[in-house]
Amino acid sequence: MQCFSCLKTMDIKGMTLIEVVIIVAIIATLAGIAAVPYRGYMEKARMVKIIQEIRHIERNLELYKEFNNEYPASLDMLGVVPLDPWDIPYQYTRVAGAKVGELRKDHNLVPVNTDYDLYSMGADGKSKPPFTAKPSHDDIVRANNGEFIGLVSDY
Repeated sequence: MQCFSCLKTMDIKGMTLIEVVIIVAIIATLAGIAAVPYRGYMEKARMVKIIQEIRHIERNLELYKEFNNEYPASLDMLGVVPLDPWDIPYQYTRVAGAKVGELRKDHNLVPVNTDYDLYSMGADGKSKPPFTAKPSHDDIVRANNGEFIGLVSDY
């Protein structure tokens, strides 16, 4: 019975405003700490998805060439073309018949492919042919005729 008498003498009325603020601050700090790895995880997941989709489109382009002896003029000729994770259509330029200014170029301003360019314009939805241009830094590109698929900034 001594325990119950102890409880009666304690004043339990709830939490004060300061205690609530401290708890909210702790929760916000933990959420902030968890957000950074989560954002990185989401970026990696988008990159993997884009690389898989570019490989898939690449296979369809090769099948098209096998039956038609040339690459299509546009991706629309393949049928349904997926959108990248930012709901932007993948970009495609056939090297044969393209103007030099339309082709993607590396840091030395040399075209990166001899067959076709295929890429996602990245999160900003902007792109320029030279990899050195700032709008191109977040693009995910196919280069060296498919030997490299990744961020322009990693090329």
